[in-house]
Amino acid sequence: MEKVVVIVRAANVDEQWCRGIRGPVASALLELGLPGLAVNVRDEPVRDSLMTLTTLDPPGAAVISLWTQQYYGEQIRAAIELLRAEADAVDAYLVTESTPMPPPDAGAGVRTPGLANVALLRRPAELDQATWLHRWHVDHTQVAIDTQATFGYTQNVVVRPLTPEAPAIDGIVEELFPDGAVSDLQVFYGARDEADLQDRATRMIESCIRFGAHENIDTVPTSRYLFRSPFIGT
Repeated sequence: MEKVVVIVRAANVDEQWCRGIRGPVASALLELGLPGLAVNVRDEPVRDSLMTLTTLDPPGAAVISLWTQQYYGEQIRAAIELLRAEADAVDAYLVTESTPMPPPDAGAGVRTPGLANVALLRRPAELDQATWLHRWHVDHTQVAIDTQATFGYTQNVVVRPLTPEAPAIDGIVEELFPDGAVSDLQVFYGARDEADLQDRATRMIESCIRFGAHENIDTVPTSRYLFRSPFIGT
């Protein structure tokens, strides 16, 4: 089983577009027979999130996770073409997936409660791959869990881009936070008070600096809809 993450970029996104992505488009993707499908889309509940950073133009509007037997097979080619018809740009990446905190299953096509924040990471030129991965996975993972109100945490290491002219991205992080995190940093970090917030934010930023996740990143606030799990057959 292989995982492909597709960044769907669009300049003008409204709620009708979002309903289309998680409705007819998701249904068409399921009809391709993909073993797994999750749709993350920047819809109304999360659109104004404080945790939004953008370097891409046009910005990310949806992040689609596809599980397949062959990343180079017809299913993925058809899925990419289907998504191209809905966007200004579509960038697909083959990834390896780690789940330090597996996201909950809310039921097929049901919105997972909370803010699903997706971060697109770039490895700094001064860090070799092994050092970067160790600092991110081994050193940082527990810090992220300890300092934030995370209840779902998935790390995707990019193996290679699958579409021409895809922007350079080395890692894709999917994290779930309580709904209140959209507008309240104290909720985002799970802090008791302002002093606790400052302590948690400082520890988190210091850890991010060590592997370059404090700059040159995109964060796409989304709602997550799991349509088919490749692991439990839903």
